[in-house]
Amino acid sequence: MKHLTKYILIFVLCVPLLSIAQTFTLPHGQKYQKIKFQLINNLIVLPIEVNGAQLSFILDTGVRKPILFNLDDHDPVHLNNVSEITIRGLGEGEPIKALSSKGNTFKLNTIENNEQQLFIILDSDLNFSPNLGIPVHGIIGYDLFRDFIVDINYFSKTIKFHSPELYSYKKRRKTEVLPLLIRNSKAYVEGQISLNDESDLPVRLLIDTGSSDAVWLFEDDEIGIPEKHYDDFLGEGLNGSIFGKRTKLNRINLGSYVLNDAKTAFPDKQSYNAISNLGNRNGSLGGEMLKRFNIIFDFPNQKISLKKNKFFKMPFHYNLSGITLQHNGLRYVAESIADSKGVVKIDEREFGNVEIVLENRTKVSLVPEIVVSGIRAGSPAHDAGLREGDVVLAVDGKKIHHYKLQDVMYMLDKQEGKKVRIMIQRSNNDLQFSFTLKKLFQPMP
Repeated sequence: MKHLTKYILIFVLCVPLLSIAQTFTLPHGQKYQKIKFQLINNLIVLPIEVNGAQLSFILDTGVRKPILFNLDDHDPVHLNNVSEITIRGLGEGEPIKALSSKGNTFKLNTIENNEQQLFIILDSDLNFSPNLGIPVHGIIGYDLFRDFIVDINYFSKTIKFHSPELYSYKKRRKTEVLPLLIRNSKAYVEGQISLNDESDLPVRLLIDTGSSDAVWLFEDDEIGIPEKHYDDFLGEGLNGSIFGKRTKLNRINLGSYVLNDAKTAFPDKQSYNAISNLGNRNGSLGGEMLKRFNIIFDFPNQKISLKKNKFFKMPFHYNLSGITLQHNGLRYVAESIADSKGVVKIDEREFGNVEIVLENRTKVSLVPEIVVSGIRAGSPAHDAGLREGDVVLAVDGKKIHHYKLQDVMYMLDKQEGKKVRIMIQRSNNDLQFSFTLKKLFQPMP
């Protein structure tokens, strides 16, 4: 089975989009709807009701129409007017078959669309839930941004969907307003980058809230890959695995904002050569960059407002250990406790935990199992002897079933020079490994 990393990628649909009136609306006179979201690995996850079923969607400016996946008997959704289509996205594989469905009802609290078209991917390998640690059923993007002025506060984890007719701009201190180019239902912003301490190069970048990476660039005659880089698995697209080079920019300028040493990836050319419509862009901005700002997307008037928040100066996160993790079903753990009441407790948070407290003061819990789904060749974890499929039990003495998946990933990537101890289970044997997190960008010889 394919493994997915935390890097969720953009999608391109190779199907004609019909001109049916499909709009999201607020009740008459309501100025906006405020929605609380989850921020998981730099991705915005929204609760959305589809034909009466409560589902979770990644908010992805890079997708034209909502896409559903990872549906099973536990997520019954009635879909209307279904037909077969073909979808192509980033990746090295072939286009995949999917389904198109028209005339569906989407609701976000008081926001509603009764004529929404969506697409359904039936490939069970496309499942973001194990990598994010929460159930995710699909992605949604342009249709929401088209119909509202969207105010995203990454720090408070809230979104306001404003009615364009009732919205009025307020003067905001230290806010940068930039032109927003809308082409073929996608949004682009222009900026400048500096590679290898060279002068600034102008770039056009796709705004991609559905990517948890920071910056992607496409190699060409003007934009070359810096000497200091390493090979990396960047993620999984609709059509297969994405590989490329991981590096960092000297700086990136967005209006008057300047960010130094921004994490950057150059996907291999074969990953995107099959996509004919790249929008004349040089790359993309993903969630790890976008979350450093509170953003107002104004698609109707083609402008974007940026105001830096408390994430602005946060160091960019690199996978120093080389390990990629994901959930892989459930497992039992037994722990000694102080009380002996003999009860059963069900915790439905995240994937759901079941705890059974026995009379001999032992608690048996059914908890999510976290496994190593990928290891970068030459990384500290790889050199220490870890393998794909290893079940992670503890990191630095902390039992990982007490933590969320993204917290465990950060435990493994604290800082350069830090020694990490990890206990895993392999073939029913508990094994302990240790490795030191080293610099990823060594000076060239």
